Amino acid sequence: MSKLLSFFYFFYFAIVGVYIIFIPKVLSQVPYSPSEIGIILGAAPLVRFLLPFLFMRGFALNTKTFRFALLLMSLSAIAFYISLENFYALLLSNIALGAGMSVILPYVEVISLEHLGKERYGKIRLYGSVGFVLVALVLVRILSSASIALDFLLSLTFITALFAFVIEAKSSTQQKQKPQESSNSPINLIKDYRLWLGLIFMQISFGAFYNFFTIYVTDNGISLDMTIYLWSFGVLLEIVMLYFQGSFLKRNLLSILQFTTLATVVRWLILFAFPENITLLFFSQSLHALSFALFHSAAISYLFHLYSNRPLAQQYFSGFTYGLGGLSGALISGYIYEWFASYLFLSAAVFALISFLFIRGFSKQLT
Repeated sequence: MSKLLSFFYFFYFAIVGVYIIFIPKVLSQVPYSPSEIGIILGAAPLVRFLLPFLFMRGFALNTKTFRFALLLMSLSAIAFYISLENFYALLLSNIALGAGMSVILPYVEVISLEHLGKERYGKIRLYGSVGFVLVALVLVRILSSASIALDFLLSLTFITALFAFVIEAKSSTQQKQKPQESSNSPINLIKDYRLWLGLIFMQISFGAFYNFFTIYVTDNGISLDMTIYLWSFGVLLEIVMLYFQGSFLKRNLLSILQFTTLATVVRWLILFAFPENITLLFFSQSLHALSFALFHSAAISYLFHLYSNRPLAQQYFSGFTYGLGGLSGALISGYIYEWFASYLFLSAAVFALISFLFIRGFSKQLT
């Protein structure tokens, strides 16, 4: 199972690499206007945010749903070829791809934690970071037309769907299906609002980084080549943390969430105060090991142990943090950078501090 999960993460996040790094370039070559590209690419995090509301209404997150999501993801990748030059058809294809991927990952995350445990999870999840980096390094050298990017997207989607299907089938036969009451038990978001708001605000703070880090540092005199080194260094430290984080995750997970949000406050303050200092920029990127890798693993592990409805908890985490938090962070940081560019990462630090305060105010113990 460990090898299957490694391959799944590798190919799933390779898809993310193609989608984030190269699809925008493909769309600009079609050509679509910046506003049209924004609408198309903004659909995925919006779908990710809306999906949990379906499950709140009684939509079941089970084997049938998972396999339908695999089919939807695969068909949408094919549809990209047909719909590339039609805005509304492409938007629909993108929504379908986002919906499929948003169901698949949380479901597999639960299987990973069940079979690997939180201590071994990072050593398998790190293959996702490797896949993301490798596909970027390969495609940047051979991407000469839209069809090449779409070929990669389709191939990686089919391979990911195959591994996901085998993982789900093998997990079902090994465990004989999870108890039905576990998949139907409710999650009280209102009662646990401090925790969920903390997770959401953490991701809002990342809006400045994911969407404007390259623009921000190059506007402050850092070369594009050096900026690429900064990105690569952050991902490298992320991989190292994922490999060695097992001993950290044996400790109090809520304390880890508090510590990593505070580290993120420091990280964004460094970017705000010293955007031209190469040494400090590399130090801030080293904190990616804490603010992304360790925070993510601690968050999904905590939710895994906190709620009996584990698939739904992971679906909520994906939808409310990376969906709502990611979409809100992108929109907010865009306006801040347009009107108060020098204060972009100060605002990010404020959002991370709010995240820390909410998580610190949440005290529910694991059972």
